[in-house]
Amino acid sequence: MDTGQVLFISSRLILGALASFFAIMLWSKTRDVAWMLMVIGTIAAYIETVYSILDLFGISGGNTLFVGSVPLAAILLPSLRTAFFIAAFLVMVIRRYRHQ
Repeated sequence: MDTGQVLFISSRLILGALASFFAIMLWSKTRDVAWMLMVIGTIAAYIETVYSILDLFGISGGNTLFVGSVPLAAILLPSLRTAFFIAAFLVMVIRRYRHQ
């Protein structure tokens, strides 16, 4: 593994951990549904990052479910993150239009 890959992996892990840490701190201070969905989406993004790095190292496990030739987790994790962000933005949009 060369220096670029180490820098790429470590930056994704460190920045994802910081984002997740601050998201969890925000979660403990707010009960707003939209913000809670953003927090869950951020944590799901970090889970996706950790899974992709484990998969890169070959540690992700051999007993995973596949859809065709693609592991199910590789399909669900990015979609899950995006789904939580969509739900959060939808809550904000509905709230905005309801008050007008």
